[in-house]
Order: sequence, then structure tokens, then C-alpha cells
Amino acid sequence: MRRRGAVGFLVTSLPYRVKVYSNFQVLIPASLVRALEITNLRYVNVTFRYNDAMETIRGVRLLRTRHTDSRQFTIPKEVREKYGIKPGDYIEILSITPLS
Repeated sequence: MRRRGAVGFLVTSLPYRVKVYSNFQVLIPASLVRALEITNLRYVNVTFRYNDAMETIRGVRLLRTRHTDSRQFTIPKEVREKYGIKPGDYIEILSITPLS
């Protein structure tokens, strides 16, 4: 199948360092989504590191657009306030697993 659109980030394994958007969302590139085989999942568990502190968020909803495999998720307000995460900060995603 021929791919459309712009070439995205080529990330195929974890850990993955990513910038937090202004709406507190985090991008998971299409290449990583396909490599982890989470294309059809709606909810996952995400473990990330921020300033040497690790946190696991359970039941994160993966947001999607119509024409790409990339996904985004929003960092919950309680977690943002607990660690002081602001837009523009970088987090390191350590694992993404299916919701069990």
C-alpha cells in the first residue's frame, strides 16, 4: 500500500524521548505504533520518566487522526501537577503495553 503525506519521525523502538505539546499531549509516531503493534488499541498503559522520576499511567486513551497510524495521548492533570510537567518539557517513554 502506498503511503500518503509527509515523512514522519522514524522511531521503531523504546525508549523514546518526546516533547510535551501545549495541550499536554504526547505524540507516538506512526512508525513506533506499527513496530509495537498497537495500531488497533484504544487504551494502553504508558510508563515514562521525567526528571529521574518514573510514572506509569494506566488506561491512557490513544487519540488518532483519520489518515495516519500515529497516536497521541494526554498526560492526566494529577500527574502533571505531581511532577510539574509543563508544555515544552521532554519526557522519555519507557514502555507502552496493552491494557490488561
